[in-house]
Amino acid sequence: MIDYTALTYEIEEKYLSPFAQKTALSKGRKEPLEPHPTRSEYARDRDRIIHCKAFRRLKHKTQVFLAPEGDHYRTRLTHTLEVSQIARSIGRALRLNEDLIEAISLGHDLGHTPYGHAGERALNCFTHFEHNEQSLRVVDFLEYEGKGMNLTYEVRDGILNHTSRGNACTLEGHVVAWSDRIAYINHDIDDAIRGGIIKNEDIPKEFRDAFGEKTGKRLNSMIMDFIGNSYGKNAASPSDEFKLMINGLRKWMFENVYVSSEAKAEEGKAVDMIKFLYEYFYFHKDRIPREFLDMDSTLEQKVCDYIAMMSDTFAVKTFEDITVPKSWSKL
Repeated sequence: MIDYTALTYEIEEKYLSPFAQKTALSKGRKEPLEPHPTRSEYARDRDRIIHCKAFRRLKHKTQVFLAPEGDHYRTRLTHTLEVSQIARSIGRALRLNEDLIEAISLGHDLGHTPYGHAGERALNCFTHFEHNEQSLRVVDFLEYEGKGMNLTYEVRDGILNHTSRGNACTLEGHVVAWSDRIAYINHDIDDAIRGGIIKNEDIPKEFRDAFGEKTGKRLNSMIMDFIGNSYGKNAASPSDEFKLMINGLRKWMFENVYVSSEAKAEEGKAVDMIKFLYEYFYFHKDRIPREFLDMDSTLEQKVCDYIAMMSDTFAVKTFEDITVPKSWSKL
């Protein structure tokens, strides 16, 4: 019988960059597992993430625009898939570990609240809440009936450190962190143009000249700069010039789309609703499902775990069930 584990190690050693994270050098799992006959450890992590409930809920969670009317606006799930595609494209060109990149990409936003960063801000009014930390909590404790997924150290590290404040321990983790930023800047521009919030010509000329006029051109420019700046190095990032330009375009998006646009006009209602749900379940903890209530954590954490799990639609239904009177009839 073929030893697929040894074959995986041999292929990685032969074809991956010397700076790539090799499966054989993983720091492993909290609970060791027997090697799988055909899948690498990072591929196993990817599959565990894809099959978990938190991943499926992403299709009903806001990316940027709250409850947009139309089939083509991004959700948290489509964002996750776009991050994975961009990161794998970069990783393949740099000869990094694609299984590790894909696992981090698919798991990086599992802890996002309903209504995206609006929900995150609402929970932060009561206690410390960061979606990257919650994503790690999802894979470590909340999924698989409270047992957690028992993922490898490198995947867990990449999930925790995918934000701009993070510093992942692998180049694969750095690729995902930048791919997240590249993805949301570009697809949020696309969605904002589709929704009539901005026009392409509204984007400052310096950014259009640097990256191109269309989504595909912008993505290709950013990806190719990243690859060119990182190839053959023990580093993974855009060039200093593109880094400044990407951050500049991100700042412009915050000023013109993320904060002040009409598409965000309903966000205050979402924040108020999440605040209401937090206070309600904090003072009515008996209404929290047992799977969260029985966790070995503070009440604040239990409430956050339950609310962060909710999709946008489930949060609205829960709010309505609590606040809207039911019809009464006697047959």
